[in-house]
Amino acid sequence: MSETLTLRQWLLTDEPTSRRHARLASLYKGWLTLRGNTMAMFGLGILVALVLMALFAPFLAPHDPYVQNLGNRLQPLGSPGHPFGTDSLGRDILSRLIYGSRITLYIVALVALIAPVAGLLVGTVAGYVGGWVDVILMRVTDIFLAFPRLVLALAFVAALGAGIENAVLAISLTAWPPYARMARAETLTIRASDYISAVRLQGASPVRIITKHIWPLCISSLIVRVTLDMAGIILAAAGLGFLGLGAQPPSPEWGAMISEGRRFILDHWWVATMPGLAIFTVSLAFNLLGDGLRDVLDPKEGSQ
Repeated sequence: MSETLTLRQWLLTDEPTSRRHARLASLYKGWLTLRGNTMAMFGLGILVALVLMALFAPFLAPHDPYVQNLGNRLQPLGSPGHPFGTDSLGRDILSRLIYGSRITLYIVALVALIAPVAGLLVGTVAGYVGGWVDVILMRVTDIFLAFPRLVLALAFVAALGAGIENAVLAISLTAWPPYARMARAETLTIRASDYISAVRLQGASPVRIITKHIWPLCISSLIVRVTLDMAGIILAAAGLGFLGLGAQPPSPEWGAMISEGRRFILDHWWVATMPGLAIFTVSLAFNLLGDGLRDVLDPKEGSQ
């Protein structure tokens, strides 16, 4: 217990002894703030459960999500061996939901790696360089922002072809403009600060200034924005799947499951309702976690 208290006191000190100590102390204080937010922890718990469910899907799923049994089709909720019922081809809905979590995380992870990075690169370059580079990059950004995200994603998928990878690429191509605008706004503020002028006088190149001194200050806002945007990304992916342009059958993608279940929505409502509830739950979890991270990472919040 004494070691734990000593470690806690070491992390909560106001006088860090090194850069590493300061970073660890900042992370620990941020964790304490996040832990005090009940709803954010609830969202984090749902997402951790989603990740664990995706990792251990073969052990958690009671049935093979691809095996059809027409003699067992459209079984209601609570049926023996099928707590969430079965779909029109007799496949277990619970098993398909569990395996579908892998597709959802795959889409979220790829979009989170592509769109924010592209937006950060475009926004910081435009904000730091300025001039005609800024004008061209921001007008391209405005063109992308002028179209509704789902409509633009539909156009890209129609051009690239149906499939989960093309859906991820289409969503990424429509998701980066808000990150670019946010990164540009922060870069315009940061580049006028005294320490950037001092670094420039020391001979640092523009590339080093952007990557070493501007990007780290934009990361916190970017993380918050990404977390809050995950719900929209999941809904966009589900929309593409619903229209048959995302993951292709027989993949257990939640949007495609809703599309299949809409034919039976009046008499067998659970076929479409269960994947719909899964999308709602995960989207809510990302929003709750994003609100909590905003309280932790937003410098304006921390200064008040």
